[in-house]
Amino acid sequence: MPVTVLLVDDEPLVRAGLRAVLEAESDIEVVGEAADGAAVIPLVRRLRPAVVAMDVRMPLLDGIEATRAVLRAVADPPKILVVTTFENDEYVYEALRAGADGFLLKRARPAEIVHAVRLVAEGESLLFPSSVRQLAAAYGDAAGNPAARAAMERAALTEREAEVLRLMAGGLSNAEIAARLVVGTETVKSHVSAVLAKLGARDRTQAVIAAYESGFVAPG
Repeated sequence: MPVTVLLVDDEPLVRAGLRAVLEAESDIEVVGEAADGAAVIPLVRRLRPAVVAMDVRMPLLDGIEATRAVLRAVADPPKILVVTTFENDEYVYEALRAGADGFLLKRARPAEIVHAVRLVAEGESLLFPSSVRQLAAAYGDAAGNPAARAAMERAALTEREAEVLRLMAGGLSNAEIAARLVVGTETVKSHVSAVLAKLGARDRTQAVIAAYESGFVAPG
């Protein structure tokens, strides 16, 4: 089955460019487009895309609020890939905090765009881990957010789960974590699932953001 994608951007040329790049791949299908975040929820409900590629800045409803709205209103929501002009942008970090699964630069090369969509759809690696770390360092609370710290304490991760979370924050995939810990991939998947459940995170990106926000992992 192809990875289905909904494109959301107020610039028609950006949507056209993304569509051309993605539809050149046999395993990716663009199923729809929208010019603003306000149109996302009905389209997601009707088209059921696996990934929404969403501009972070739009006139009526920006990518941050649209992300929150989709995650609140849609059962089994799609992965959300924020599309942005600037990498070191507070809007991007706020979108990740709101629940986006990763971000993509509008100036990215075609191969990078395709890789980002596939990686976010698979959900077994963190997209641009060094950039996420830089964003957390720039816009997160260096001392740790009190609510996030309390949530991390309540999670009561085991020593192995804590180790897995640190490796996730480092950007390692499940296979890479398995090699590092000398365990099977299925064992790592079980640990990752336990970490997500304990933190109340829907995916590894949100777990890593929680790790940074709580001060459990230092972003520097």
